Amino acid sequence: MGGGMMPGAMMPGAKPKNFKGSIVKLIGYLGKHTRMILLVCVLAIFSTVFTILGPKILGNAIDVLFTGVMNQIAGTGSINFKKIGGILLFLAGLYGVSALFTYLQGYVMSGVTAKVTYKLRKDISDKLHKLPLGYYDKTSQGDVLSRITNDVDTISQTLNQSLTQIITSVASIIGISIMMLSISWQLTLVAVCILPVSMIFIIVIMKKSQMHFKNQQKFLGSVNGHVEEMLGSHVVVKAFGGEEDSLKTFGEYNASLYKSAWKANFLSGLMMPITVFIGNLSYVAICILGGYFTVNGTMTVGGIQAFIQYVRSFTQPISQIASISNILQQTAAAAERVFELLEEEEEVKEDTDALAISSVQIEGYVNFDHVSFGYSSDKNIINNFSTKVKPGQKIAIVGPTGAGKTTIVKLLMRFYDVNSGAITIDGHDIRKFNRDELRSLFGIVLQDTWLFNGSIADNIRYGKLDASDEEVINAAKAAQVDHFVRTLPEGYNMTLNEEADNISRGQKQLLTIARAILADPKILILDEATSSVDTRTEALIQIAMDNLMKGRTSFVIAHRLSTIRNADLILVMRNGDIIEQGTHDELLANNGFYANLYSSQFDTSV
Repeated sequence: MGGGMMPGAMMPGAKPKNFKGSIVKLIGYLGKHTRMILLVCVLAIFSTVFTILGPKILGNAIDVLFTGVMNQIAGTGSINFKKIGGILLFLAGLYGVSALFTYLQGYVMSGVTAKVTYKLRKDISDKLHKLPLGYYDKTSQGDVLSRITNDVDTISQTLNQSLTQIITSVASIIGISIMMLSISWQLTLVAVCILPVSMIFIIVIMKKSQMHFKNQQKFLGSVNGHVEEMLGSHVVVKAFGGEEDSLKTFGEYNASLYKSAWKANFLSGLMMPITVFIGNLSYVAICILGGYFTVNGTMTVGGIQAFIQYVRSFTQPISQIASISNILQQTAAAAERVFELLEEEEEVKEDTDALAISSVQIEGYVNFDHVSFGYSSDKNIINNFSTKVKPGQKIAIVGPTGAGKTTIVKLLMRFYDVNSGAITIDGHDIRKFNRDELRSLFGIVLQDTWLFNGSIADNIRYGKLDASDEEVINAAKAAQVDHFVRTLPEGYNMTLNEEADNISRGQKQLLTIARAILADPKILILDEATSSVDTRTEALIQIAMDNLMKGRTSFVIAHRLSTIRNADLILVMRNGDIIEQGTHDELLANNGFYANLYSSQFDTSV
């Protein structure tokens, strides 16, 4: 799972699959918080209105000041500072109320954003548990992590910051337009003519840059996947001298990310200076025309001052929208990736009348009836596989790498469904069972151990969450793990780190075996379970396993043929077919493929 670049990664020039659909779905998440969004809109509008009134009121103060100065010059009066002071105090009050509304809208929007982000991550988490194992086989772990973290964080930041800014900017454009019309419709016409010109430039640049924002998010997932893989296997990389190849691969991914990010940010970065330049041209034209109107007496000094201030304020929200469009493109790309994950095909849904384990008497009869399966439709891994297993039998499955041994286990636990044929337990097709209940029948120990950040006791107890401490210790003793646990500083309370690398690989395998013992399953699956332990420990574990498997149907996949000599039935697989079957002695007597495989492991003549 999760090696290198994920399949289907978008190369430069690829277009988003459903840009508009992703935005609509994101709005659907916001729709559940309609009341709060409306409240944010109202607060943003009030905040903007009080801010917009400022220049007009300040213009009145300037008119009073200008009139007073002219009266002083003419010797007919003086400046009315009391009136100016009253206007300025009123103006300060307006700005204070505007700031309060701004604070409230930010507070409310933060709450909405937190809830939407929580819902997105919860839906992703639920989805990950419903996806078939095949999705993880073909998808980089880093890419999945990137969608959960980077993409959701991008959406969160946009909702928290840019959404309110969009509302404020739109309200500002409308409010400022009204205030400018109240001062001079001629000058307003000049200012408004700039708007479509700016929008044309914004739309053109958005279309050009959107594909690069999509690629940027895709290649970021590729980089994350490679880094996560290399860090997780850094010992192997160093042991085999793979640093150079790793750096080369990282360089290729990083170069792709650089190219897409550079193009996306360069194109989107053009929007702000272009709109500012167009706005400045408008500003120059209005200054000249406004000066002309003032000289002719059709406008006051305070009026032209207020209008010029409005023009500056008019271009500012347009520039903000242009800047936000940059962020929105990145958000749309992130949302598309998140919803692509949420829309991935799930495991085949259970039948409404799925069998419950509690309603069926399970003894351990397992039947593979002409089973065929392939990970892809054009190539079968298992071909017409049939065998019958009686309760309590120990079935060993052996064969070379790629023969299909582990695939049999995956089919038995319904990680995948068979392409043809059927697998039955006590006469019931496993596809008729609820998956969770079916898997509760099995105890499984894999070659690759999995332990989590927690105490040793908690890791063992994962096999039975309600197990008592005594049951945990008894399981540990059965797995020959109790002795070494008691030699640790905190014993069963010792905390394993995130990588669980503060104990040896063999010790980790022993803990997973103890976990399986504690689960007390009806059917036991051991997939190379003793491959990571030394010979002495293997012998001890073999005794514990023999006791554990008594009375249980057991499937043992092993490369060490010494561990399955006492199996009731050994299935020898090659290229998805059973080529031999029988007991250890019978297969040796046949002097076939198994005999050759066995002798190759114990040949002492070399």
